[in-house]
Amino acid sequence: MAAVAPTVLFLVNEHVATEALLGEAFAEHGFDVETFEVVPPERDDDPAGDVTFPEPGGYDVIVPLGSRWPVYDEALRNSWVGTEMALLREAADAGVALLGVCFGGQLLAQTFGGSVARSPRPEVGWYDVLSDRPDIVPGGPWFQWHFDRWTLPPGATELARTPNSSQAFVLGRTMALQFHPEVDTELLTRWLAEDHDGDVAAAGLDHDQLLTRTTELADDTAVRIRALVRGFLTRVAGHSLPS
Repeated sequence: MAAVAPTVLFLVNEHVATEALLGEAFAEHGFDVETFEVVPPERDDDPAGDVTFPEPGGYDVIVPLGSRWPVYDEALRNSWVGTEMALLREAADAGVALLGVCFGGQLLAQTFGGSVARSPRPEVGWYDVLSDRPDIVPGGPWFQWHFDRWTLPPGATELARTPNSSQAFVLGRTMALQFHPEVDTELLTRWLAEDHDGDVAAAGLDHDQLLTRTTELADDTAVRIRALVRGFLTRVAGHSLPS
């Protein structure tokens, strides 16, 4: 009898914040990839609202992804963000491994007893991340686009940081990332098209600079994201992988 492939569910909280390279890395590690759109594009200007999420028990890993909205926004916490937090607690209780990315990482911090607030120093662009556990979170340049930062939940262990903010923590079979490992030039191009508030210019950068740097780092990023997913699956989630 053929073995059933494990399944990862990506929660696409905002339609432009897709799984990109992360989806490819999970697929390379033998996972079936599923996605669930939380806020459709027609609700971008008014994202609060009720959402019926999939039951978490049918998945091996759930990955909440990024979004432009803060996890502590009251209207969102009273609607789908609160529901998504309940989903993540239920998933963790059921033994599902969790990997959060940027907004998703902040959501995990908030869900399990940490806090999230505005950072005095936003991070936009490529930043060197210092890692205590490069076997789980490879250090080096990772892409950032965030204005908030977390405090660690009780019992969590920080794995990586920049001078401005914590960048990764683990708590049981849960790992949160502040940076965006999934970013490639195609995804970044979509984000830059949405940069109506001038976040990139405010960071002292321009769109061409970011795209050029992303292209230059593409091969290195591809290697490190595979290592990151392997580290998460083997050392955090506890999955055995094919050689």
